[in-house]
Amino acid sequence: MTTTPDPATAAQAVFVESADHPGPDDMPEPDAQTKKKSHGQFADMWRRFRRNKLALTGLVVVVILIVLALLQPLISPYDPYDQNLMNTLASPGGDHLMGTDALGRDLFSGLLYGLRLALLVGLLTMLGSMILGVALGALAGYRGRFADGIIMRTTDIFLAFPFLIGAILVVRTFGTGVFQVIVALVILGWPTAARLMRGQILALRESEYVEAARSIGASDWRIVVRHIMPNAIQPVFIYSFTSIGVAVVAMASLAYLGVGVPPDTPEWGRMINMGIEQVQVAGKDFLWMFPSAAICLTTLVFAFVADGLRDSLDPKLR
Repeated sequence: MTTTPDPATAAQAVFVESADHPGPDDMPEPDAQTKKKSHGQFADMWRRFRRNKLALTGLVVVVILIVLALLQPLISPYDPYDQNLMNTLASPGGDHLMGTDALGRDLFSGLLYGLRLALLVGLLTMLGSMILGVALGALAGYRGRFADGIIMRTTDIFLAFPFLIGAILVVRTFGTGVFQVIVALVILGWPTAARLMRGQILALRESEYVEAARSIGASDWRIVVRHIMPNAIQPVFIYSFTSIGVAVVAMASLAYLGVGVPPDTPEWGRMINMGIEQVQVAGKDFLWMFPSAAICLTTLVFAFVADGLRDSLDPKLR
């Protein structure tokens, strides 16, 4: 005998089944899951970064320096190029917070302008060296054989050449200017990034997940960019961030030696050079002490931040 099911019971069964097996509208969106995962990873990195007090302090100072560099035209009390030969070598205080140099230019305004140049050269040198080094290092590490031999022997030549002498030769070849200094530092800075990237590629190119991607027909470009590069870029990025301070010191060294930027440019190395000329004059040490302190501070804070990035990005230190 066939019995007709109760409509209320049937509706309840359908409700229970739909609750146990959610439909397409109830499934979370993949984009939302990906965003949540990325946010969690960033929060975890930030938590580890904050543990390093020196790195956190360095990050705060770096932000302050970047803001000062961006606002330099607005907050400089004087034009850094303006000369007042009636008020040369003035001591700090009064109308000139840090005094004036041998040409009567305001030292504080010159320091702010030099900060802008230093950060510009440091950041562009970091980006250029990292991009060139990562590209050539990935090519050498993944392709191997002929490409690896050519690229690595080229890096050996560059690394064996004295850095400062090489920079002087490049600047003398291409001419004087900020752009020429950046080109020289990029040419001499990419080999280390390339070696780091090559070593990471060699360690990862035979990994299981790379073999799996290769077995399903993924192209070499996709394997390197999507599967190897995200896991290999961390040490290169940390080194590149450290190289900002190296570029600042290198630019100041070139300017101190009389090459690089034009002679009348308010640049930290140039300011030290002019201050050293007055080192025998009592009470004029501020001429070289202020720009020297600026170079030391900028280099140290970027090194502190790079150390914090290493602690937050290295999975072995988690």
